[in-house]
Amino acid sequence: MSAYEGFGGRVGRTFAGSESWWPERPAPRGPNVVIVLVDDVGFSDLGCYGSEIPTPHLDALAGDGVQWTDFHVTPMCSPTRAALLTGVNPHLAGVGHVANSDPGFPGYAGEISAQAPTLAEVFRAAGWLTMAVGKWHLTKDSDMSDAGPRHTWPLQRGFDRFYGFLEAFTNHHHPHRLIRDNSAVEVDRYPDGYYLADDLTREAVDLVTQASLAGRPFFLYLAHGAAHAPLQAPAGEILRFRGKYQDGWDAVRQRRFARQRELGILPEGTRLAPRNREPGDDVPAWDELTDGQQRVFARYMEVYAAMIASIDRSVGTLRRTLADLGQLDDTVFLFTSDNGASREGEEHGTTQYLRTLLSSNSRHDREDPDADLARLDLIGGPRTLAHYPRGWAMASNTPFRLYKRNTHAGGHAVPLLMSWPGGPRGEQRHDWAYVTDIFPTLMHLTGVEAPEGLPREGTSLERDRPPRGQYSELQGHRGYVRGEWEIVTRHAPLTPFGEHEWELYHRPTDRTQLDDLAARHPEVVKELAGAWEEAARANQVYPLDEGSRLRYLLRPPWQQDAVPVRLPPHAHTLERWQALQLIQWRSFTVTVRIARPGEGVLVAHGGQGGGYLLYIEDGEVVFVQNGYGVPHELRAGPPGETVTLAVTAPGDWEWRARVEVDGQVRGELAGLPMLAAFCPMEGVDVGVDRRSPVSWEVFERHGPFPFSGELREVVYTPGAFAPDAGSAFVDLVRQIGLRYE
Repeated sequence: MSAYEGFGGRVGRTFAGSESWWPERPAPRGPNVVIVLVDDVGFSDLGCYGSEIPTPHLDALAGDGVQWTDFHVTPMCSPTRAALLTGVNPHLAGVGHVANSDPGFPGYAGEISAQAPTLAEVFRAAGWLTMAVGKWHLTKDSDMSDAGPRHTWPLQRGFDRFYGFLEAFTNHHHPHRLIRDNSAVEVDRYPDGYYLADDLTREAVDLVTQASLAGRPFFLYLAHGAAHAPLQAPAGEILRFRGKYQDGWDAVRQRRFARQRELGILPEGTRLAPRNREPGDDVPAWDELTDGQQRVFARYMEVYAAMIASIDRSVGTLRRTLADLGQLDDTVFLFTSDNGASREGEEHGTTQYLRTLLSSNSRHDREDPDADLARLDLIGGPRTLAHYPRGWAMASNTPFRLYKRNTHAGGHAVPLLMSWPGGPRGEQRHDWAYVTDIFPTLMHLTGVEAPEGLPREGTSLERDRPPRGQYSELQGHRGYVRGEWEIVTRHAPLTPFGEHEWELYHRPTDRTQLDDLAARHPEVVKELAGAWEEAARANQVYPLDEGSRLRYLLRPPWQQDAVPVRLPPHAHTLERWQALQLIQWRSFTVTVRIARPGEGVLVAHGGQGGGYLLYIEDGEVVFVQNGYGVPHELRAGPPGETVTLAVTAPGDWEWRARVEVDGQVRGELAGLPMLAAFCPMEGVDVGVDRRSPVSWEVFERHGPFPFSGELREVVYTPGAFAPDAGSAFVDLVRQIGLRYE
């Protein structure tokens, strides 16, 4: 019998006498595609769009290709990402809002619809190697655990490789959870000097190098976490901008606007929008601020400028790599931002972004500008989670009004730079374009044919394109643009919707939306409002968000109330969302059982933005709560076999914490700020405090401080919700919202 008899059904045949068979495999033809998407970068933040921040590599990209001056995305990150990757309007794609809630409506599912093929799925089917690096934020937070489900993770939506983070944002010095392909990356401590943008750039360079050596065309989606909060940057990069912003946002806006006119970015006759003055969105004159405010506010902008510089450096490194590989001239290279600059630092900015998110979403104002000023020299480093005041966001969005989240131009007018093989060089294009145009543009430039799926309304970015209308909506703000007219609303929460809200602007003469013509042309308002209504119903925009915050209280039936969780010694980090369910807006108990005495961390939950820590040092049990950057410490005496942390939630967004050792009460702290919203950002760790530490002082002495003895287990037992927790008022909140139907 032949050595190969029985193999593959070819009984009695040798290789030489057999007919070879290979499965069909597409022979890819076409250029590489690179998309660099940045986060919360405003229209004027690049040098080629008027900025004083040096961005030589992005300016070179504009010189090597085409610069759009009237390009628009959605006013929020997740919807823009969904629209970019699918070519489908965001609500129809299932992502009408950020992927951190799922109120049970198809337009707000928090994940891309299975009926909307992604660019990665299309290019992979055509033979391209597909790679994603950086921020994803297209998976609902309840699906981010190590147990999955993973059906909306990058690899399941068409990417061959992924390295980055699934969440809305992360700590740029100490990322709370990185993912490689389908698995969490285990990190106890990042090396000194680590910075996320540089790490992502290195990974992108490695991936395109591997793809080039394999001889395959590739699609790279590099989605930087910069310049989303927290504003952080390498110390040396920040130092470059020391003293550059002491004259404030009013002067910076004027200079940027003048430069934009010199560069031909804006139509002749464009006027700079006045300082934002809408209630709740208003910005004071820089000269009205105190000396202390000016000092700390200028520092925030120095860090932001350093982040923009890091983005530019990344683009330069990537393009230089492509050139060295001989691939740059055969690559479609695209750069844009996911929305306008963010006002989430609100009036005063913050050194603790997680604190400010909570303050802006509850009746408690925990802001402390004096404490922020006292931490001036720490801003931008790993001990602060900073965000600039909305006055700087206004400057970033020069010359437009308002910010990220708004359907006014400041929320969605962003840079777009693109070069492609054989394309024009150094050209500006002033025609209106939208994020859903990117998908058909890439199909056109690569020759790849898109499969059937949900309807795509975008068209390839060529000079002469048929006019079309485009709706926008976010958190009740609405807009519609068609031809020379645009209508838009700035919807105040818990107020009636209606035609009285619409503002009307003539785009050829009023790009900055200063002259509301609604009263002079009611017939145009009526026509466009009707078109918005038709588009909204076709794209599953309803129900509108009336501002009741019901969307954050409604959860799918399979997300049951939390149950006790046992964490064994040396367990991997319990992921952020799962960990939060055990403690958020409620009482809870943490029981630590010690098998063999030692010193070190018993349990840690959180990081420098907020958290709590139980550890043993010098023969004493210590409890530390980091209340959004403010430490609260309880020393509880010698350890025993069992250490218990009992936290009660009496209401009014506060906690009381009690520490017991072997059943004996050792101390209590009252009036602790409740950690909620995204806080703690880090998950739960047993026997070590990984990545960003809860206590910087402990970290300086011991690093992650692994427990030297032996732990049996840590058990979390979730208790009753606080009496004023939102989950207790779902029906009431629904009734409040119904008043504004």
